[in-house]
Parts: sequence; C-alpha cells; structure tokens
Amino acid sequence: DLYKQNRLAELLTELEKIDGIERIRLHYAYPAGFPEEVIGIMKRSAKICNYIDIPIQHISDNVLKAMRRGHTKQKTLDLIVKMRLEIPDIAIRTTLLVGHPGETEQDFEELKEFVRAIRFDRLGVFTYSPEENTHAGDTMEDLIPEEVKQQRAEEIMAIQQEISLEKNRAMVGKTYKVLIDRKEGDYFIGRTEYDSPEVDNEVLITSGNSQPAIGKFYNVNITEASDFDLFGVIIE
Repeated sequence: DLYKQNRLAELLTELEKIDGIERIRLHYAYPAGFPEEVIGIMKRSAKICNYIDIPIQHISDNVLKAMRRGHTKQKTLDLIVKMRLEIPDIAIRTTLLVGHPGETEQDFEELKEFVRAIRFDRLGVFTYSPEENTHAGDTMEDLIPEEVKQQRAEEIMAIQQEISLEKNRAMVGKTYKVLIDRKEGDYFIGRTEYDSPEVDNEVLITSGNSQPAIGKFYNVNITEASDFDLFGVIIE
C-alpha cells in the first residue's frame, strides 16, 4: 500500500530482527501474486509460524472468474504444493464462499473434491450475500436459495470436520510449544504455532498443580483430541 510494490519478504526479514517478538503469523495471503520468496524465509525462520492463511474462496475456474479473484485453480494448486514441499509441517488455513451467483452443482462438487484432496489444516466457509458497491452485488442476480447455500456450507464443514479430527488425533502423544491465552473454568486455553486466535483450534490444559501465566509459552504434551480442540498437560 505504501510503496506500490510487494515488500512482504523484506518486512518479514526486518521483523525477525526485533527482540521480544517470538511469533510472526501470516494472514490474508491472497494466492494471486503471492511472493513465493516468502516461502523460503518462512522455512528458515525460527520466529515465523509454519502457518499461513490463504483465502482461496473457491476452486472452480468458472466461479473464480465470476468473483474476479485474479487466480486460477491450477495456480492455486501449484502454490499449495510448493508450500507443502518446502515446509512439510505447514498448517494452511483457508476460507471458502459457497452460493456465489452462477455457482452450479458441478462447481460445488468440484469444490468438495478439492477440500477432500487438499485436506486443509484449518477451514472456514461462508454463504454468499449481495453487498452494495461490489461487482457481484451490483451486476449479478442472487438466484441461489438460502437453504441451498446453507446446505452447501454444511456439506463443506462436514468434510472438514472429519479431516480436522484425523489431523488432531495424529498430534496425540506429541509435545508442542503453546502460548497461553486465557483461563476458562478448569482449563487454561492456549494455541500452538499452527493456530490463530478465535478462528482455529485451541489447546485445553487442565490447571491441576500447574498454574501457567497468561501470555507465556509452555511445552505441552497432547493427550486427547476432538474435532476442533486438543487437550494436554504442561511438561515441566
């Protein structure tokens, strides 16, 4: 915005030099024009989380063109493959939108197959609603019934729920560096580097004899897993 050129890689390099910053997390990394040199910086960095939020929105070229997203199915797939090849343990979050004007059943089936195949680590889905001063809102009729949009969103999340549970179960028995965010009831609530606040998985830690400080990092061994949460104990 300031320099009229992409300087994200330079920004990350400078942020790494600042004492006191322990975690740097990338959000809203739109796939169109993503600076791929950032992947190498993430791979080498001890501060940048192995996590990235890529709001893909859809995978059907038909819908992406209607959305004016500026990227294609193939370019998106190529970027995801490159990220996972360079950083095997990277957690990829995305957001999808269903029910956009012109989204056909075939487009939606393509989206479901994409979610099954890519197995995103974190995923959110929204239903389309027209907004003023947007291309779709101003020029396209919103013809897909609300119940169809909602059904499509639920189908996507049902697929993701199974994927999330499988991935969480694979974390049981392993130890992760967890940032403590707050205390709720009998649990201290924290997050690994693979989770953003409010939208991603949380680690629930039984207080017991341990009284971790909010805002501090602790090594936590994962003992149980549910669809979207982990349970663990602090390793002294």
